[in-house]
Amino acid sequence: MNDLLRILLWPFSLVYGGVTWLRNTLYDTKIFKQTTFDNVKTICVGNLIAGGTGKTPHTEYLLKLLEKEFNVGTLSRGYKRKTSGFFVVETNTMPDQCGDEPLQIKQKYTSAFVAVDENRVKGVKKIMLQKSVDAIILDDAFQHRKIKCGLNILLTEYDNLFCNDELLPAGRLRESKKGYLRADIVIVTKTPEYATPIDLRGVMKEVNIRPYQNLYFSYLKYGHPYNMFDKKETINIPLHLFNCNVLLVTGIANPKPMLTYVKEYAKGVVHKAFADHHHFTADDITQIKQAYNQIENENKMIITTEKDATRLISFSDEFKDVSIFVLPIEIDFKNKTEEFNEQVSKYVRANKIHHSKYS
Repeated sequence: MNDLLRILLWPFSLVYGGVTWLRNTLYDTKIFKQTTFDNVKTICVGNLIAGGTGKTPHTEYLLKLLEKEFNVGTLSRGYKRKTSGFFVVETNTMPDQCGDEPLQIKQKYTSAFVAVDENRVKGVKKIMLQKSVDAIILDDAFQHRKIKCGLNILLTEYDNLFCNDELLPAGRLRESKKGYLRADIVIVTKTPEYATPIDLRGVMKEVNIRPYQNLYFSYLKYGHPYNMFDKKETINIPLHLFNCNVLLVTGIANPKPMLTYVKEYAKGVVHKAFADHHHFTADDITQIKQAYNQIENENKMIITTEKDATRLISFSDEFKDVSIFVLPIEIDFKNKTEEFNEQVSKYVRANKIHHSKYS
């Protein structure tokens, strides 16, 4: 966004900021009621900025961490789904019934209880009625203040820290920067591999966490791509892509890290980018196949994201003559991995929720 447009939008940001300030103040002063759940642990994963900060892979990390010891469920609103109300996600659910990200989570963690509900309070209650769970992870719920979660995890991108942004629409902040004070944990996501300890200390100074908060740095890890129609067929990126041309198909908020990663190994890359959570149509598939067919190298393939695969897999007939692979993604921590794991696990084991620090 250029500076002139930002200046023109600034008055609207002031109005938006006033509305969000009033809403948060009404919650902070207990005029608006918050619901707490003492018999289940609630973990919120969210952000202050509109757009992708890596909420889904961090939710998956928490599931992987906790499912060894606990029964865990996840709850989100199910962005862009065509249903409403409470909906339980199964591995064969269609993405338009629940949203692509909840379906992605369920297909990777089949033992987890995955549900969607735009009303998080009702959603938690219904999960507890249907399933005995020790913890519920609420995806993208940092601004959903009707629930007072026991552990609040705030994500912010390394290259786009919340503290350097402005309120919508002049910037991308959903609420005031001071909202970060509600977080117990702040994770700086998508930390570059080249970031030095000095770089990390600079970010720590900018974020300026409080004594009751913990700050961690996470980074993206890519796995071996697997055939979208046969997960047993995998390829090794360095070995298979050196002489291969790739059509990268993405419908995610920030495809830049994945594009950079694939370009590092492939002979050539063509990027077909769609909007985040894009609903693929027959015309889109035709365009994708045309772009694929225009690649002259016989050694070629399509690579897409796990999230996009949940929406593309229904076009199996159209892709029967196309080599299409899914690039899995997960996160890990630059340092203090065990400290993070223990902080989360200890909270779930404790069977109690501490609410006094915000008073």
